Amino acid sequence: MSADPTQVLAFETDCHIFDGCGFPAPGLHSFLFKPLLGDGDSNLYFNKTMLLALLGSIIIVGFFWAAFRKPKVVPGKLQMVAETGYDFVRRGIVYETIGKKEGEKYVPLVVSLFFFVWMMNLWSIVPVAQFPVTAIISYPVVLALIVYVLWVSLTFKRHGFVGALKNFTGYDKSLGPVLPLAMLIEFFSNLIVRPFTHAVRLFANMFAGHTLLLLFTIASWYLLNGIGIAYAGVSFIMVIVMTAFELFIQALQAYVFVLLTCSFIQGALAEHH
Repeated sequence: MSADPTQVLAFETDCHIFDGCGFPAPGLHSFLFKPLLGDGDSNLYFNKTMLLALLGSIIIVGFFWAAFRKPKVVPGKLQMVAETGYDFVRRGIVYETIGKKEGEKYVPLVVSLFFFVWMMNLWSIVPVAQFPVTAIISYPVVLALIVYVLWVSLTFKRHGFVGALKNFTGYDKSLGPVLPLAMLIEFFSNLIVRPFTHAVRLFANMFAGHTLLLLFTIASWYLLNGIGIAYAGVSFIMVIVMTAFELFIQALQAYVFVLLTCSFIQGALAEHH
C-alpha cells in the first residue's frame, strides 16, 4: 500500500462495501502528487505532471522528427499519419479561420499547440500515467497566456495604439450615449474574460472527465464484494463508456483550444470597422 494516503489507488486498498468502511471518493487529493525530485515545501521540485509534460513533448517532437526526417514523395505510413494530422490543423483550422495568406506563418504554432494539448489530455487513459496534465490549471493558464501575449502584441502591431484600443473596446460612435458603458464591457470581456475562459474551458473539461473516470473506477473495486459484484459490473461498464467518451473529449478540447487561438489571431489581424 502507498505510504501517502492521498495517493492510494483503487486496487491498493482492501476496502469494499459491506466491510464497514466508507467509500474512498476521489477529491482534490486525487490531483496532488508528491515530488519525484526536490522538496514539496519549496518552489523547486519535479513531480508526476511535470514528468508527463516533459515526456509528452519528447514524444511529439520524436514522432514528427521520425516522420519527416527523410520525407518521401510517396509517403510511408508514419509520414502519412503525420501529414494527415498536420494538414488537418493547417487546412481545417488555420486556413478556415485566419485565411491561407495571413495564417500560413502561424501554422507551426497552432500545430504545436494542438498536438501538445492533445497529448497532455491523452495521458488520462494511458496505463500507469492515468492523469491528464491539463487537469492541473497551471498548464492551461500558461498555454492561454502564450496565446494572450501573441494576440495583444499582434493587435498593437497591426492597428497601432489607438486602433488596438478601438479593437479591444469595440468602439462604435453610432452607439451614442451608451458608448462608454459598451466600451467598458467590451474591454473587460476581451482582455480579461476571454483569456480566462480560454484556459478554464480546457482545465474544467479535463478535471471533470478525470474525476468521473476515477469515480467509476474506484466504485468498481469498492463494490466488488457479495451482492455488490453485480453493481461493480455495471460500474465497470461505465468505466469503459467513460474512457471512450474521454477519447472524444480529449481530441475535441485540443481542437477547441486551437480554434479559439486562431479566432484571437484573426481578430487581431482583422480591420476594425
